[in-house]
Amino acid sequence: MNENFDRAPGAGRTRNYPADPGMLGPAGDGDTKTTLFNQREPLRQPRTSPPFTENNISPSYDMAGDVCRRQNKPQQSANANSTYASRGYNDVDSLVKSSKLSANAPEFVPTGLNQYEDFSSYDDCESDYSEATLASVVRDFLAHLSSSPGSFESDVEYITGILNSWVTTEELLQELVELIYTESTAIPNFSYTGARLCNYLSHHLHVSPPSGNFRQLLLKRCRIEFEQRDVAVKGDPESRKKFHSYVLFLGELYLHLEIRSKNGPPNRANILLDALKDLMNSLLSNPLDANLICAVKLLKLTGSVLDDAWKESGKPHMEDLIKRIENILLDATCNRDVRQMLLKLVELRSSDWGRVRAAAASNATPDNDPNYFMNEPTFYTEDGTPFTAADPEYAEKYQEIMDRQDYFHDVCGDNGNEEYDFEDEMDPEIEEAFENFCLESERKRQQ
Repeated sequence: MNENFDRAPGAGRTRNYPADPGMLGPAGDGDTKTTLFNQREPLRQPRTSPPFTENNISPSYDMAGDVCRRQNKPQQSANANSTYASRGYNDVDSLVKSSKLSANAPEFVPTGLNQYEDFSSYDDCESDYSEATLASVVRDFLAHLSSSPGSFESDVEYITGILNSWVTTEELLQELVELIYTESTAIPNFSYTGARLCNYLSHHLHVSPPSGNFRQLLLKRCRIEFEQRDVAVKGDPESRKKFHSYVLFLGELYLHLEIRSKNGPPNRANILLDALKDLMNSLLSNPLDANLICAVKLLKLTGSVLDDAWKESGKPHMEDLIKRIENILLDATCNRDVRQMLLKLVELRSSDWGRVRAAAASNATPDNDPNYFMNEPTFYTEDGTPFTAADPEYAEKYQEIMDRQDYFHDVCGDNGNEEYDFEDEMDPEIEEAFENFCLESERKRQQ
């Protein structure tokens, strides 16, 4: 009894599974009995191990009972794993013996790699990235203006200060001119901003070498392309596309580049005026669709300014260009869309490039002025039909709407936000209701 009290709770207790007659030893062999029934169930057979068949089990171990089967499973798994491992080692040995690789083989060099390249030049890569160049600074700034053209006014002074501290020699100035010209003709839709930048730099760059200032070097660079115009209009599509970008940039440059004088107002560069006329003749002399589209874009951009300048000097250049366009419409076999663009251009010029000039009140009538109703507003009826003062059947309705609009304009002001100027009077019923509301509010506040 004392021995039983000295042991820990549950110690020495065993589960009395029913014994198999074949597994029990002599009746008095207590150790054998304890060892047999205290043995734990082995773990589940791994899924990766090969399946076992009954042929792998020795007949001497073919005994009845679940305990015997559980006891044989670990031994079976160990034997199978050892057999599988030995097979793997044999496969590796066979691969090694049959391999043709050699530790003494020459170094492998991929094709296309320069074996004599000096890789020591890459040691200073960090210092190379830290050093900025004039080209990288200018390209970054032009890319910024291309993506955010509205920041031109706020950023151009800053970049001009940087360029003044950087561009101090004739070589750097020529490099700057080449960079700006190249990017202005290469970046899509950048000719307008590029021309504005050229005008600003022509007045604010300090460097002025003997070969010429920024504006003079820029015009010399443009002249190089101008002299190749007859070849460019007949070249391949890529050459024509590059030439068309140059033509539009030159048109923007004529509109924005100012030549200031000490006494009078700034003037435009007359040399560009003559150049645009010659460029237009070159485009119309080769009436390909791309050349005609470029000519239409140029005249829409600069037509009114060119027309006025040639009229002031008494030169009929614009009339000659329009006649050539009309002849192209009659003779040339151009695209239908291009033909429509040329017709619209002729119509635009006949209406004085869409400009509305102030006519005398005594002379301007709907009969003698085609633009009499151009600035009049357009209204719509209940069924969506538009009508203006030019429609006689809606004249009375139109006048009624205009009178009503003038009435509200006088009452509300320009923005419609001014207060009414009516006298501060209320209907008796509204006044009585307002007094009751004030009394009720005062009573609740006192409570």
